[in-house]
Amino acid sequence: MSDEHTCACAEAQEEELYPKLAEIIAENKGRSENLIMVLHKAQNLFGYLPKRVQQMVAEGLGLSLSEVYGVITFYSFFSTAPKGRNSVKVCLGTACYVRGGQQALSKVQDELKIKVGGTTEDRRYSIDVVRCIGACGLAPAMLVNDDVYGRVKTTKVMEILDRYE
Repeated sequence: MSDEHTCACAEAQEEELYPKLAEIIAENKGRSENLIMVLHKAQNLFGYLPKRVQQMVAEGLGLSLSEVYGVITFYSFFSTAPKGRNSVKVCLGTACYVRGGQQALSKVQDELKIKVGGTTEDRRYSIDVVRCIGACGLAPAMLVNDDVYGRVKTTKVMEILDRYE
């Protein structure tokens, strides 16, 4: 999501979080061994790890920005882009792909007006592709948060998404 699409209210809300981040960093000042824990707390606070947060963590723990960024990009749990409150993951593993997973994904993208890896402007939804969710017998399948939906038809996509309004 580019900066010009960031909601001004989201930016204002983020500004209010920086003092709390400063407290977390102060509790761990100079303790580089606590980097992952601090990043977890920061991501829980902001929902992602923007550059300003990365810089504050690096300075507070006595690390370089590249060291912090290296950890963030190594672990898939961390995100440098805002994520939606509802995580939509469409399976494109072999069984799901063969049974219409790509069509389900296209419908999700069309309805939410974002692409894979994107987040809606209101930060309600994010879309990602996964290779297997362990529901091959229900293909095509998708996850919304922790809820598994099987035999997903394009005609049912909005009905599923509307449950998370």
